[in-house]
Amino acid sequence: MTDKKTLFIDGKEVEFTDEPNLLEVIRKAGMNVPTFCYRPDLTSFGACRMCVVEIEGRGIQSSCTMPPETGLKIHLNTEKTRRIRKTVLELLLASHDKECLTCEKSGNCELQKYAEEYGIRNIRYPDKPIEDYLPVDDSSPSIVRDPNKCILCGACVRACTEFQGHSVLGFANRGSKTLVQPMNGRPMGQVDCVNCGQCAAVCPTGALTIKSDVENVWNEITNPNKKVIVQMAPATRVAIGEMFGLKPGENSIKLMNAALRKIGFDLIFDTNFSADLTIMEEATEFLERLKSGQNLPLFTSCCPAWIKYMEDQHPDMLHHLSSCKSPMSMLSPVLKELVPKHFNIEKENLVVVAIMPCTAKKYECKRPELTHENRPDTDYVLTTQELGRMIKEAGINFNALEGEEADSPFGEYTGAGTIFGASGGVAEAAVRTAYEFATGEILQDVNIKQMRGTSNRSRDIELDLKGTKLVVRVVSTLKEAEKSIQEIKSGKAQFQMLEVMACPGGCINGGGQPRSCDDSKIKAERAEGLYKEDSELGIRKSHMNPSIQKLYQEFLEHPNSHKAHEILHTIYQDRFAGSYKDI
Repeated sequence: MTDKKTLFIDGKEVEFTDEPNLLEVIRKAGMNVPTFCYRPDLTSFGACRMCVVEIEGRGIQSSCTMPPETGLKIHLNTEKTRRIRKTVLELLLASHDKECLTCEKSGNCELQKYAEEYGIRNIRYPDKPIEDYLPVDDSSPSIVRDPNKCILCGACVRACTEFQGHSVLGFANRGSKTLVQPMNGRPMGQVDCVNCGQCAAVCPTGALTIKSDVENVWNEITNPNKKVIVQMAPATRVAIGEMFGLKPGENSIKLMNAALRKIGFDLIFDTNFSADLTIMEEATEFLERLKSGQNLPLFTSCCPAWIKYMEDQHPDMLHHLSSCKSPMSMLSPVLKELVPKHFNIEKENLVVVAIMPCTAKKYECKRPELTHENRPDTDYVLTTQELGRMIKEAGINFNALEGEEADSPFGEYTGAGTIFGASGGVAEAAVRTAYEFATGEILQDVNIKQMRGTSNRSRDIELDLKGTKLVVRVVSTLKEAEKSIQEIKSGKAQFQMLEVMACPGGCINGGGQPRSCDDSKIKAERAEGLYKEDSELGIRKSHMNPSIQKLYQEFLEHPNSHKAHEILHTIYQDRFAGSYKDI
């Protein structure tokens, strides 16, 4: 029997186990202290000093950096701790752009929240002089950076470094002139940012926000000459409900369909359909590479942040990438080609909007190779957060809606398409189909659970395709992907397929999803929601989707056909060559 470890919080004895710091012990006990800089999935930084507690015999300590010890007597809200927190808030507000009503984070800003909770009404320190205000940087297609709202918590710097190993953002200058900025003070659009949006996801204020296309989409919807159609990614359905009080992981796809129709979209389709389409192409491509032994391991190509990272950092390895477009960029040209014929709509009046969990999709839709006839295949990308705001702006009671189905024929999907939203889902869906394509036998158990998980960011899965041994590696975060690339370059790699998602846990934790950085369990709950839908669907293999089969029979011929390559595949190049440098 092991000895129980306990400490005392405001006189109450509290047990702790393997919590990394006092703040996690406090939260586990059902209490809390404020913090700006602490995020469970990032290293502790102790920069903001909001989470201070008073410990008998130790004085004032930051709870996010101090490990728990048996017998500690901790006090959360003493006169000293409250005074320190109020002083921190006053100092931050004195140097902050306080145009809260027009801020993108208004109502969802931690500085605003704590100022209200601590009753900050008067600020004893002088405001920052107007001449010290810096211009807002909106050069990125995905992220807007307002340095005047930065509180120097460093969360964005750590997210960029610890998730992506990239260090696009960093601290510059010293003292009162300290700020967070891209390298050499260059605009975000001119550095090798991959647009993943994790910096904005962890930012507690309006210093880093998602570049909004809401107004552009409203203008299209209200234009009587336009027909606006929409597709939505798998991960959005298990997160959108959080903006309306539903639990993480609750599948809201039918409520989403109903809300989108009320907003005014003319036709509603599902990116899960083209996730199935992606598997048809990618599984075939993988088996062809496996047979020839060329360009292995195959890298998945669904994540636009990963694609950009490869173009920026490893253009010599682009031949490893699957030539398949992402599901979003497969479905959009199919819709623009076939919707006018199926629904008697003039092609030039058709607008395609994609609802995505990912800020990098805003960059993807502007890529020159994803355009036809001088028009982007996907006209606009809205994140899950942006759709939530549109639903609220339209006065829709989301939870009171009657669920509705998507439109046919591009709204039918399988369980394999659904699990694309979680790390490991693309590889699992591909294996379900590749096994049957390669062996001619039915895969009885489609649950390849060793591919699943949101906490382990790299895992190898050994498979047997009827005597052919395979290893599939699944990674999330580009920092982990870089380790795999170095294995390949050193000749040590033993895997034949590499699935990469830039965001920790996959698309369920994309930069455009509702905030999840304060609770790492949310990722797992969202993933579980996708796997639950997968288990409940009647068809769980992409190649068994009747609408996909019909699409090939009537339009695409067969997987990897010349027609399929024209519409569903692309080739990536060194991003700094030719027109790529202008994105």
